[in-house]
Order: sequence, then structure tokens, then C-alpha cells
Amino acid sequence: MKKLIIFFSFITITLTLSAQKNIETTDRISLEGKVKTKLSFSLKDLEAFPAKHIDSIVVYNHLLEPRKTILNIKGVLLKDLIDKAGIDNDSPKLLSEFYITCIASDNYKVVYSWNEIFNTPNGESVIIITEADGKKADQFSDSIAMLSAADKATGRRYVKGLRQIMVSRVQ
Repeated sequence: MKKLIIFFSFITITLTLSAQKNIETTDRISLEGKVKTKLSFSLKDLEAFPAKHIDSIVVYNHLLEPRKTILNIKGVLLKDLIDKAGIDNDSPKLLSEFYITCIASDNYKVVYSWNEIFNTPNGESVIIITEADGKKADQFSDSIAMLSAADKATGRRYVKGLRQIMVSRVQ
């Protein structure tokens, strides 16, 4: 029994340490895939988009335990970037077959459906953070960061070091 407790303690410590690794920050996001125009956005480029303001977001883990609070958030909606690139599609009827993968510098991936972003209120809360806690994004250790403020477990889709947005179609 003692060996079992030691083993589980070791596993817990190992998983905790690996979950806390530093994410490589990014200063540019590429938008590719099934889009009319492939684009790349610097932090400066994001300032040209309409700003979305959120007072605060509590980042919860998968167990709905609070991990951190982000205050005074300003950012850009994911859907505004996708609108700028345009989805390469012949018929609006087919838009339900599209999905968006947001990829971090450490290859962490988060997926949204086209309908979730463009056909529900959730699309108004998936934000790429350009400013928070009185700091510009280039001063964050998580830059470029993105999350869905409407999620319950906000940490599940909290992308740190966002480097790529890929638009794809289900085959």
C-alpha cells in the first residue's frame, strides 16, 4: 500500500510540473486553410479591428476550480479575423461543415465549429486578448492569448501563445 501511495504521489507531482511548463510567446497569428485570403496578423494589426471589452474573466480548470482572474480585458473577436479572410465556400448551406482549429506555440489545439462562432452568442465571447490588467499583449507571459469567455471551464479553451488559426471543412 505504501508503494502505491508513493507511486500516485510521483505521478501527481510529474503531471503538475508538466502542466506548468512555459509557453513560447508569439507576436503573430497566421490564418490559413479554407479561406479566400491567407492572412497573418501582428499584435499591431489586431489594433485595427473593433475592440471587444470584458470587465473580467475567471479562468477555471476542467474541475471548475478557479486558476486565475484576468481583469480589464480588451481584444478582438475570432470571428472578425475569419470574416476578414473570408471562408472559401460556394454555398452558405455548406458552412455548417466548417470548423476552426486554434493552435498554440506548443501545439495545443482548440476547436470551434463554424456554427458556434457565427450562429450562437458564443461567437461574441471568443476573444484574442490584446490588452488586460493594464498591460498590452506583448507584455504578457501568455501572449498571444485567446479564450472563450462563455465557457464554464474557461481554461479548457484558453490558448496561450496562439500562432495559427486553421479553417477546415469536414470530409
